[in-house]
Amino acid sequence: MVHEQVEGETEDCRLIRACGSYGACPCDEMGGNEEDISKVTNYSEEFVQVFRKSLPLALTLLLQNLISSVSLLFVGRLGSLVLGSVTLANVIFNATTVVFLGLATCLDTLCPQAFGAGNYSLVGLYFQRCVAISAVVSIPISSVWIFSKPLLNLVAKDPDLINISSQYLKCMVGCIPGYIVFECGKKYMQAQGDFHTAQTVLFIGFPFSILANYVFILNSPLGYLGAPLASSLTFALMGTIMVCVMLRSRRCWHEFHWKNVMRGWEPLIRLAVPGIIMIEAEFLAFESLTVLAARFETTELAAQAVATSIQSISFQIPFAVSIAASNRISTHVGRGKIRDCQIATKATLFYMGPAVSTLNFVGLLSGRYFVSSLFTSDLSVVRRAAKLLFVIAVNQIWDVYNVLGAGCLRAQGRQSVGGYLNLVAYYVFGMPLAVYLGFGLDWQAFGFWVGLGFGIFTLAIGEIYCIYISDWPLIMLQAELLHGTA
Repeated sequence: MVHEQVEGETEDCRLIRACGSYGACPCDEMGGNEEDISKVTNYSEEFVQVFRKSLPLALTLLLQNLISSVSLLFVGRLGSLVLGSVTLANVIFNATTVVFLGLATCLDTLCPQAFGAGNYSLVGLYFQRCVAISAVVSIPISSVWIFSKPLLNLVAKDPDLINISSQYLKCMVGCIPGYIVFECGKKYMQAQGDFHTAQTVLFIGFPFSILANYVFILNSPLGYLGAPLASSLTFALMGTIMVCVMLRSRRCWHEFHWKNVMRGWEPLIRLAVPGIIMIEAEFLAFESLTVLAARFETTELAAQAVATSIQSISFQIPFAVSIAASNRISTHVGRGKIRDCQIATKATLFYMGPAVSTLNFVGLLSGRYFVSSLFTSDLSVVRRAAKLLFVIAVNQIWDVYNVLGAGCLRAQGRQSVGGYLNLVAYYVFGMPLAVYLGFGLDWQAFGFWVGLGFGIFTLAIGEIYCIYISDWPLIMLQAELLHGTA
């Protein structure tokens, strides 16, 4: 009975009906956009919208990944010791900066919902609060980097390697401000349907990163310490450009006031913590298998490294679709359109899902030998990596649904469901089976991917089931209450 009443209210009404003290009236700022908001959607429309937004997103994610790899290409010229040290430092860097990515996932839910509801300046306020929360979280993360030697001693024995890695991590602290602003800024712009600004910023940042690394690593006395300096300057540039764009287009900007920014954190933290768990659980599962592969022979370890790198690249396609779909569904939630939410969700899972999984499956399966040969000229490594990529290609059939399902859950504000499912799927099913197959049955890295694939399959089934039983009227009510506390 309660749900019937809620549905009656939310089916044709937007959330946050009153513009409130933070939001300008949508009629004042958007005028003609009222027709777009009330426009009836359909499956083909949702498919086209998600597909169109996914293209620049995929390129954005790929460029951002390449920026992280540029330093390794230049540092590798300084010798194997330096390359190994920087690689180890980057593992810790990536494992900890994932926290910032997880924090920013709260904006995947909040910003599009606020924008869809017409409460535009609330979008800007959410951005400012997320940056503030990330800045607070950066304090313990920076401390880990600055005092990283005890941690490095647990995973390495070479004192020279530990010293270089710790020095590198100390200097990487300078990356944090620009990194936070850029990540949160991406979500802020995407909530407004702008998926090109981040891409443009990366088109500037990527060549700048190459130039900065070349100058500071190979043409200055800094040596390997030129890499963190180049990274810091690159992220500072990207963050600065992002802020300039945001201030130039002030439709969703909220005037900065300390009191407003430093309060109302609970809704963001409530979504951010399970968002961190979702991303960190998956990241650590994949990274830990690479670390465990060090117990195998060199050829097996090299093949695992190649396969992991290729898998990471292929992941960007469904991840881009997931972000675009999450943004689209969240906007419908903000507008209070239950039917549109259902159509967008079904279009994502039943139309985009098969298309993307087929694309990744066919691409990895047919190109596994060729792509592996781009990473190494050792034929034994290529053959072994191709065997691993066969399993990874098969895993794409359900991994794509895992990624898209996570996006749908973020749109609904149900990150906590995704967090629990990730922990169970990876650490109750996937990882134990992977270790058993890899070491117990001596399938080595092949067993790792088979076991992990089972965990991914379990996760995909769990996410799709939770989405299938979604109580949309309750989701609408919770979203309205969530924004009401802002």
